[in-house]
Amino acid sequence: MPGIDKLPIEETLEDSPQTRSLLGVFEEDATAISNYTNQLYQAMHRIYDAQNELSAATHLTSKLLKEYEKQRFPLGGDDEVMSSTLQQFSKVIDELSSCHAVLSTQLADAMMFPITQFKERDLKEILTLKEVFQIASNDHDAAINKYSRLSKKRENDKVKYEITEDVYTSRKKQHQTMMHYFCALNTLQYKKKIALLEPLLGYMQAQISFFKMGSENLNEQLEEFLANIGTSVQNVRREMDSDVETMQQTIEDLEVASDPLYMPDPDPTKFPVNRNLTRKAGYLNARNKTGLVSSTWDRQFYFTQGGNLMSQARGDVAGGLAMDIDNCSVMAVDCEDRRYCFQITSFDGKKSSILQAESKKDHEEWICTINNISKQIYLSENPEETAARVNQSALEAVTPSPSFQQRHESLRPAGRTNPFGESGGNTKSETEDSILHQLFIVRFLGSMEVKSDDHPDVVYETMRQILAARAIHNIFRMTESHLLVTCDCLKLIDPQTQVTRLTFPLPCVVLYATHQENKRLFGFVLRTSGGRSESNLSSVCYIFESNNEGEKICDSVGLAKQIALHAELDRRASEKQKEIERVKEKQQKELSKQKQIEKDLEEQSRLIAASSRPNQASSEGQFVVLSSSQSEESDLGEEGKKRESEA
Repeated sequence: MPGIDKLPIEETLEDSPQTRSLLGVFEEDATAISNYTNQLYQAMHRIYDAQNELSAATHLTSKLLKEYEKQRFPLGGDDEVMSSTLQQFSKVIDELSSCHAVLSTQLADAMMFPITQFKERDLKEILTLKEVFQIASNDHDAAINKYSRLSKKRENDKVKYEITEDVYTSRKKQHQTMMHYFCALNTLQYKKKIALLEPLLGYMQAQISFFKMGSENLNEQLEEFLANIGTSVQNVRREMDSDVETMQQTIEDLEVASDPLYMPDPDPTKFPVNRNLTRKAGYLNARNKTGLVSSTWDRQFYFTQGGNLMSQARGDVAGGLAMDIDNCSVMAVDCEDRRYCFQITSFDGKKSSILQAESKKDHEEWICTINNISKQIYLSENPEETAARVNQSALEAVTPSPSFQQRHESLRPAGRTNPFGESGGNTKSETEDSILHQLFIVRFLGSMEVKSDDHPDVVYETMRQILAARAIHNIFRMTESHLLVTCDCLKLIDPQTQVTRLTFPLPCVVLYATHQENKRLFGFVLRTSGGRSESNLSSVCYIFESNNEGEKICDSVGLAKQIALHAELDRRASEKQKEIERVKEKQQKELSKQKQIEKDLEEQSRLIAASSRPNQASSEGQFVVLSSSQSEESDLGEEGKKRESEA
């Protein structure tokens, strides 16, 4: 190959200064090649690592797109169009991921392997030979020095022989090592060109192969799909821009309208006080005592819910009960030189809270709202109209709201009997065969129709409302009953007459729970048809009080439902087994019938073959010789024909 410089191997034995000087140039060149190769190796390794990372990232992206439909987004998670579009994208990206994986493999084989071999094998070989040559050269110099110091006057044949052998060995070793070293350095001039060109060639071929695979995957159908998606994105963007413009206009309008409200105490002439509210929400400062004379004020969000005042800290998911404000008293107070304070005192006087409003308007509205709630105006059909009428007439009493029993009857599903109406049945008529019989003493507190029946909080909330209603209306009388829990139903039985007052089918009992703190209270939700149509379902929550056996009753109901479930599963399995046996029996009968038919056909074929076989035949004619039995049958046949003709 022209242009390649070489070290003269034939001059290695002479080892002249000129040869050593030329060797130094080749060694500098080898060092420069090694440094450059290391930098090129790092750059190519970055390409290889980046390609591996791209392949892995593409595969992960495809996997995440496939799992989009399994995600449960709080908002807009059921968009089927979006799911199908992302599924299509995942298929395309998965194909691209395969192409990237192939490219990574090709880069490893065609680009990284050659340069790694050159770096780890050839350059290290040069370095090793250089060290070996340096050691051999030093040993030769030391041997020559010893040989030069041989004494001329006191010659010792043995010493002279040893030193001469040492010179011979070291010179031979230096010569051989130097020749191999020169050969490796000369070969390096070729290998450096291969080491630079071969990885680049492999890189370009791998890229060309990758682009060819990409062009095969990115066909016209995909381009049409991408064009449609691009149109959809533009439509969404236009819709977003329109919505953003609308929201910006809304923000501007609200800024203008809310400008007077930015003041902590707006002008009451522009924002009059509404004294007819039965619901209100907003931030208040609550006074908390920390000592005999010291206190702190905490700002929290308060809101009314029925007859309760609820508080909720910022960031909390739900609010907690701050105070029961049914039959409470509320008044404006002066507290620690703060403005707009008011005090709420419970109906029994055991609990009081001091709160501070932000403005005079809020201060008066909170007092009026709590006062209206305290008078149970919120229980009426039109609370605000009732509050307005009461405030206008300046009466301290309100029109009594419907009693709890009346509301209970009005909420009862149509067609149901009174919970304490006698049904005429006895406790043994329907539960004789039940595995489970557990009896509990309970007292009925009340029932309410509920909107949902999927969480125990429904039972807890019903307990709270029923207890509050009983306290408001001074209802303390409770009817004692026996609650019988079986695998079929729950029964309320009169303890005196043993007459069933009400039966609750166990499959209709969809929820049951005991009170979290008062274990005597428990309740269950009964799901029934709310009218003539079976599809119109309603749920009623029944609340009872027991003798500290609330958890036992819930456990018993749960056990009954488990037993009923297992019994139903066993019944279905038995029916399935019976059906399988019936099918097998039917198949066996069909098989027997088929075998009998085949047997009859065989018999008929045998008889036909026997009757049609000739007994004697000649070339001139054919005749059949009948047996005696066949002859008799023939005679009988003739006589039968004659009798028929005579008849």
